[in-house]
Amino acid sequence: MWYRRLLKISIIFLYLIIIAGAVVRMTGSGMGCPDWPQCFGYLVPPTEESELRWEPNHLYEDGQVIILEESLRIAPTDFTSGDSYNEANWETYDKHDYASFNVWHTWIEYINRLVTALAGIPILLMVILAFWYWKGNKWLIFATFMVMPLMLFQAWLGKQVVDSNLLPVKITIHMIAALFIVALLLFLWWKSQIKEGLQDTLSRKRTYDPRFKNLIIIASLLTLIQIALGTQVRQYVDERVAEVGYEAKELWLNPATIWFYVHRSFSILVTLLNLYIFWRNRSLVLGHTKLLNWVLIFIGLEVVTGIAMYYIDFPFGTQPLHLVISSLLFGAQFYVLLESFPKRVAVSPMR
Repeated sequence: MWYRRLLKISIIFLYLIIIAGAVVRMTGSGMGCPDWPQCFGYLVPPTEESELRWEPNHLYEDGQVIILEESLRIAPTDFTSGDSYNEANWETYDKHDYASFNVWHTWIEYINRLVTALAGIPILLMVILAFWYWKGNKWLIFATFMVMPLMLFQAWLGKQVVDSNLLPVKITIHMIAALFIVALLLFLWWKSQIKEGLQDTLSRKRTYDPRFKNLIIIASLLTLIQIALGTQVRQYVDERVAEVGYEAKELWLNPATIWFYVHRSFSILVTLLNLYIFWRNRSLVLGHTKLLNWVLIFIGLEVVTGIAMYYIDFPFGTQPLHLVISSLLFGAQFYVLLESFPKRVAVSPMR
C-alpha cells in the first residue's frame, strides 16, 4: 500500500517538475541560476544584486559567485577579501558568458530545482519499499531501482542545459528524458494495480486488438516527436524575444520558422491518427474509452493553446500550458498502450 502511495506521489512530483520547467521557459528564467547545483554559489539564492557585488573585508566561501565587469567570478576556496579587489583570489567562471541577475528569474529557477530535489524523497522511499512489495520479482525491483539513477541523470542533464546556456538540443533531451521517467513510473503503477488485483474487473471488459496496440505505439511515438519539434519552435521564440523584446509578442513568430510549419502540419497527423484510434476503440468495444476521452481532450486543448499563441499573440500562460498538456497527453497514451497489451479475447480484423 505504501509503495503505491509513494509511486503516486512520485508521478505527481514529476509532473510538477514538468510544470515548473515550463514556467521557467515561459518567463525566460533558465539562466536565473548560472551555476549548478548551487545558485550563485548559495544553497539559498540572493534576493538583491548587491549580494553579488565584491565587498572589502568580507568572508567568501568556496564556490561563491560574484558579478564583476559583466562576467562571473567564483571563489576557489574560503578566504576573506582585503581592502581592494585581488584577481588572484578568484577564478573566471568559464562554462558560459551569462552574467546577469534578475531576482524573479533566479527564484523561479531555484523553485524549479527545489521541486526536483524534493521529488527525490518519495522516489528514494519507493525504491526501498520495492524490495518488500515486489518480493521475488527481481526485474520489477530493478525497474523501480532504475527510477533513482534516471532522476540523477535528469538532474545532470539540467546542469548541462545551464552550462550550455540553454542549448536547444540539450533542452529537448532534457524534456524527453523526463517523459521517459513518466513512462517508467506509469508502467510500475500499472503493474502494481495488477499485483493488487485492481485491474481484474477492468481487464474482463477489455478486448485485445493487435492493430489497436500498434496504432497506440505509433501515436505515442508521434507525440514524442511533436514535443521535440515544439522545443525547436520554442527556441526560435526565445531568440525572437531577445531580438524584438518581450512586449512585441506579435513579432515572436513573424516571420515564422520552418520548424513552426512542420510542427503545425504534424499536429494534423497526430489529431487524425488519434481520432481513428478513438473510433476503432468505440466500434470494436475494446474498453479504453475513458482514457481515450482524455486523449482527445488533451489534443483539443493543445490545438486551442497552439492557435492562441499564433493568432492571439501568446496570451499569458499558454506556453507552459501547451507543454504541460503535451506531457499529460503522452502519459495518457502510454497508459492506454499498457492496457492494450493483455491478450484477452481476439477480435476479427476490420474489413
